[in-house]
Amino acid sequence: MYSIGLAYLLWFLSGFGWAGLHRFYLGKIPSGLLWLCTGGLFGIGSIYDFFTLGRQVREANYHFALTGRSRRPGFGGETGSWRNVKDGEIRIVRENTKKESPERAILRIAKNNRGIITPGSLALEADIAIEEAKKQLETLVSKGFAELRVRKTGTIVYVIPEFTDADSPLEDF
Repeated sequence: MYSIGLAYLLWFLSGFGWAGLHRFYLGKIPSGLLWLCTGGLFGIGSIYDFFTLGRQVREANYHFALTGRSRRPGFGGETGSWRNVKDGEIRIVRENTKKESPERAILRIAKNNRGIITPGSLALEADIAIEEAKKQLETLVSKGFAELRVRKTGTIVYVIPEFTDADSPLEDF
């Protein structure tokens, strides 16, 4: 995200906009070169930038928020959705793109279901194949972290004992 304060600081440090450093900062390379070669379009462009620099920064932030890419070479690549907040600034709301591990999904589901988990619920929650879900659960059983039990209805479930209630509706067969 671009900063209005930094843009004005670069405008000031470049001789009140004559060298165009603020334009390079905003990723406007061609006009930055033009400002550098012509002294900010003979001062007229520098005056224009003084009054419009806030809008230019907001537009650059808007472009960044929509595309996830900075106009500056070597920057960007962040993705997310954008929203407009009260002060008029554009902010990026980053989306959590990190995928949850199957083991973490097992623990989360077991905690929410009083220790009980099935391959189907794991496959659905962790977005993995049901065979992979069953393999993950059997691995926990073989390591002693989970138990294989049968419900009164005959359904086979996996149980994480540390999350179970004492009144568990399960029977061992």
